[in-house]
Amino acid sequence: MPSELLRLTDASFTYVDHGLSVDALERIALSIHEGESVALLGPTGCGKSSLLFLAAGLQFPVNGSVIYRGLKLEHPHREIGLVLQDYGLFPWKTVRKNIELGLRIRGEAIDKSRIDMLLTELGIEEQGSKYPYQLSGGQKQRVALARVLILNPQLLLLDEPFAALDTLTRERLQDLTTSLWAKRQFGMVLVTHNVQEAVRMGQRILIMSGPPGQIVEQIENPQAMQVGQRSSDNFYEVAREVRERLERLV
Repeated sequence: MPSELLRLTDASFTYVDHGLSVDALERIALSIHEGESVALLGPTGCGKSSLLFLAAGLQFPVNGSVIYRGLKLEHPHREIGLVLQDYGLFPWKTVRKNIELGLRIRGEAIDKSRIDMLLTELGIEEQGSKYPYQLSGGQKQRVALARVLILNPQLLLLDEPFAALDTLTRERLQDLTTSLWAKRQFGMVLVTHNVQEAVRMGQRILIMSGPPGQIVEQIENPQAMQVGQRSSDNFYEVAREVRERLERLV
């Protein structure tokens, strides 16, 4: 069995909003293994993003624990990469400079050939000298992926990265991400509101309710990430099951 990367045990999270304490997560139990893809699905405000930020070491539980490779996660880990919905690109830097940023922060050598290969792999080889304002939404998200992938993450966290894109571009980036996952075999956690996206990319689909956020359902989906899955009968059967379980929470 693949090694465990991440484990959350009875993890609860509370934050303060306008002076009031808000219980965002309650007693979350979650385990992610090497090469495994998990989708987190649930209504707005159920704590999906908060859970992802705990996994990234950007927030910390008030109770319970977050463990990465057997050690308590007390700060962002160099093996954990996070991609956000709003891209997070610096507008004054070119595509190439944005991709190099993580390497420069770490003090690592800039291998231009590796960046060239990654640009080609992501289909943006002709965009390296452009600035973010010159790119489409899909191209910006590819740059955001490249900036994380150049650091060789063992766990990739995706916070609704394709939500702002049109349907066709969204599906193309889903397929691109699945192909990168197949090649690199990193663990992956995807937060999404989209049922079909969860079915396409989650070998396990975890349904959350809240607030406070809790994992209330788990659906095994072993055909996720496979070529041709989206046009299979199984895809629509799993999507229907997920929708039915979501509707019970409303």
